[in-house]
Amino acid sequence: MSTILQTAGVPATDADLLARTAIAVRAAGSALRERFGDVVRYRTRDELMRALAANDDTALAILRPALTELRPQAGWVEDELDGGALPAGEWWVVDPAEGNVNHLHALPDWAVTATLVRDNQPVLTVVHLPLTGETYTALTGAGAHLDGRPLHVSATADLGLSIVATSQARPDEDETVVRRVGSSITAMLFDALVVRTAVPATLHLVNVAAGRIDAFWQFAGARADLLPGVLLVTEAGGQISDTQGRPWTPQSESLLATAPGIHAHAVATLSR
Repeated sequence: MSTILQTAGVPATDADLLARTAIAVRAAGSALRERFGDVVRYRTRDELMRALAANDDTALAILRPALTELRPQAGWVEDELDGGALPAGEWWVVDPAEGNVNHLHALPDWAVTATLVRDNQPVLTVVHLPLTGETYTALTGAGAHLDGRPLHVSATADLGLSIVATSQARPDEDETVVRRVGSSITAMLFDALVVRTAVPATLHLVNVAAGRIDAFWQFAGARADLLPGVLLVTEAGGQISDTQGRPWTPQSESLLATAPGIHAHAVATLSR
């Protein structure tokens, strides 16, 4: 059941808030879609950062005022690469261009996301894919949906028949994380049917929630990368932990999201 919100001037329930959040996220996606097309050329790191920031600013110009109006008392996470726990209360965790580098390279794998976190628990999320028009939503206790249709994770119970995926959390990872990523991919290549590797994490996680792939794991990561998918997968009946099988929190050093039937096998593979 949705929590009743008492603050005047905001949606009366979390379900209403989710619907209005989706409107804002789709509007930001439309603005980014207008910027999508040719490959954006850059020769230096500074030029790359300016191009990424231009996309972020385009989406944030729509998202920040719209979401602030919906929840004026909620905090705002300024850096989508931040990780760890948040202070108590409500926070908007937003990725204005999830997969931004793909957008610049005229690749289709990018999205706009907004998640409301309440006392460090994601309570609602919207993930919009502007090029397909798809909108994934989840609300705590009310399920996960794609354009209003319920989502369910895969029923597979055999890792050997599973498609699994991983992602690079951010550029310039330290050597320890890079080596963990490499060894985990090697382990999964032996145990799973197919291993996919690409950014961004959110698009793999929505595929787990939709039952299209069977597991996703990542070492390190930011709140904006993981919280939307964590809520979607949980509400679609999936299992969330770290790669050692321990309970996942935003402070965890890894994430594993799977269909329940292969969780134990995936943990065993990634723990080698």
